[in-house]
Amino acid sequence: MTLNNARQKINDVLGNPVEIGIAVTWRVVDTAKAVFNVDNYKEYLSLMCDTALRDIVRLYPYDMAPGIDTTGDGRPDDGSLRGSSTVVADRIKEEIQKKVDNAGIEVLEARITYLAYAPEIAAVMLQRQQASAIIDARKMIVDGAVGMVEMALDRLSENNTVELDEERKAAMVSNLLVVLCGNHDAQPVVNSGSLY
Repeated sequence: MTLNNARQKINDVLGNPVEIGIAVTWRVVDTAKAVFNVDNYKEYLSLMCDTALRDIVRLYPYDMAPGIDTTGDGRPDDGSLRGSSTVVADRIKEEIQKKVDNAGIEVLEARITYLAYAPEIAAVMLQRQQASAIIDARKMIVDGAVGMVEMALDRLSENNTVELDEERKAAMVSNLLVVLCGNHDAQPVVNSGSLY
């Protein structure tokens, strides 16, 4: 049988409220335990799914976060609800199984069916993700631009094309970085005066 529990609002390891839903595939393997050990085995399974979900989700951040130990080995790792959904689902399955063994139930599979930030913080977290993506893109652009400037200076000095003093090198570096890192196309300025 399949149990599709309602979405729950749970705080992740960083305290951010997330909404999560799971579907659990299960079967009764010991009918005596299912009938005599618990009052209603289906209700019992549903309650144990909720508590197992809460126990596991609280260990993970929604997105990767530095310095978080999600495995319990004392070392930070890159586990997250969004990025490690298969691992999280397997841990939820194991946790549910531990809780329902006494009811004669075998959990065959647990899968995350819904995962999102809670509505009250969703817009802010989206802005945070966008800002992080912009910063990462800018870092990549700057790294590339610095590499291109270094290559240009090396090529100019290696071929003795132009000999530049330190002040001219600094001006060239500044101009190249502005052109390479800018958001708009370069607007050339023609210098009609002397080079010095």
